[in-house]
Amino acid sequence: MKKYGFLILRRVFQMGILATFAICAYYSFHFFEGNLNSSKIFYIIPMSDPLSMAQIFLAGGIAAIASEAIIGLVVVLVIYGIFLGRGYCAYICPMNMVTDLSAFLRRIFKLNAMQKKLNITRKIKYGVLALSLIISFVFSIAAFDLISPISMLHRGIIFGMGFGIFGVLSVFLFDLFFLKNGFCGYICPLGATYSIIGKFSLLRVRHNKDNCTDCKNCFAICPEPQVLDLIGVRSGTINNIDCIKCARCIEVCNDNALKYGIFDFKGEK
Repeated sequence: MKKYGFLILRRVFQMGILATFAICAYYSFHFFEGNLNSSKIFYIIPMSDPLSMAQIFLAGGIAAIASEAIIGLVVVLVIYGIFLGRGYCAYICPMNMVTDLSAFLRRIFKLNAMQKKLNITRKIKYGVLALSLIISFVFSIAAFDLISPISMLHRGIIFGMGFGIFGVLSVFLFDLFFLKNGFCGYICPLGATYSIIGKFSLLRVRHNKDNCTDCKNCFAICPEPQVLDLIGVRSGTINNIDCIKCARCIEVCNDNALKYGIFDFKGEK
């Protein structure tokens, strides 16, 4: 059970948030209202999705942005900018459960060989982020929100899936047959947004080279293996902004070489 402690915790958070939204919507409770784009928790704590806010602002909807939404944006920027970084992707986003399932099936059926034939950079998601903002500005629409499979999954679980199932299924099949963690790692502009926001966030994964036997278990399980460039090379914190803080590398490490730590401001060498 210890090997799956953080994974279980993540699932509890992800499914618990969805269940709470659904129950509150069904029974008209208001202590947890809204959606992943904009919500209010316990009647008083607003939270606003930074990408949605940016798109609305660029689309010319600044007059429609309530002061409460701005406060919600500040709350999110503080939580993820100072503390959790891209942890939203691992602990909150419901699409993570879909992409993790695809990655699990890829390992079971040994489908990862297909990815070796593809030479695609993970920086694409930052281009998608820029494109989403440009389209929002030019056409006065919240571009990514209109087609976001994350929103489709969230709304579908709460209100009924409908045609949104095709968007979610597309992500699942893309990750399963074409690219491991393809949507989250290569495409999702929301993940790119949280990567930028959390560039200097405190929560990190720390590596102890003295304990490491370079078994590569962490590389096999990590959804963003490029962030593990210090494994077997040096001790220090994983400072790559693409790390989603999921802790799966910690769980599969039999050498006790990885654990949660704090960002190294001094820059260990």
